[in-house]
Amino acid sequence: MKFYAIAVYSFLYIPIAIIALFSFSAGRSASSFQGFSTEWYGRALRNPFVMEALGTSLKVAFLSAVLATVFGTMAALALTGMRGRLRAVFDTLVLIAVMIPGVVIGIAALIALVTVFNAVNPVLEALMGQRLSLGFGSLVGVHGMFTMSLVLLLVRGRLETFDRSQIEASNDLGANPFWTFVQVTLPQIAPAILAGFLLAFTFSFDDFIMAFFVSGSETTLPIYIFSSIRRGVTPEINAIGTMVMVASLILLIIAQVLLRMGAPQAKE
Repeated sequence: MKFYAIAVYSFLYIPIAIIALFSFSAGRSASSFQGFSTEWYGRALRNPFVMEALGTSLKVAFLSAVLATVFGTMAALALTGMRGRLRAVFDTLVLIAVMIPGVVIGIAALIALVTVFNAVNPVLEALMGQRLSLGFGSLVGVHGMFTMSLVLLLVRGRLETFDRSQIEASNDLGANPFWTFVQVTLPQIAPAILAGFLLAFTFSFDDFIMAFFVSGSETTLPIYIFSSIRRGVTPEINAIGTMVMVASLILLIIAQVLLRMGAPQAKE
């Protein structure tokens, strides 16, 4: 069993380690190590196209994570108080949304958006002289829609484990539902909300498949990397991939720490 575990983890992480190693190569070849150098990291950070794509990815990831966090938390609060078959139906729909491949979501979102734009644009053009098109807004909307399910699952899991007697005590002391939520519920689920935000941000920032279908003229960092490797892999691409991987791992570790902080402690 230990051998199989080592084999699986080696298969997963050795290629990533090789990319990170070759990102420090002094030569121009991405497949051979020709001396240690951090030159390619500097080139990547000075590349205006990389910086523009990075800025787009950061803005899309932040806005879509905010969108997913707000609506995912609201949905989690609603589902926590729901019981019976209706709850089972919504639970199934949430899980399906997480399990559906990104390519399916991307194609479905593209078809839906184009259909809506074709119906709405003639009216908008006649009234305001404006047209809707694929781009920044569609990226934020699709990423927010997909990652909302992740936030919902995390927040709902926290809501179902904390001591609800505190809510009852707040109600008995005369607090209205709003202040009960602000002073009792929110502080206890805040770590899960923040962890959900970080996960949503990470998934949006790293996404290529859905962004490829709905980005329009916008270029995110994963799309830039894909376009670049079609002309050949360079140590600069390895450096960009390594920086993205490290940033994503840091955010995921922070999210995991927040979830552990918010989890109820086991009683002795």
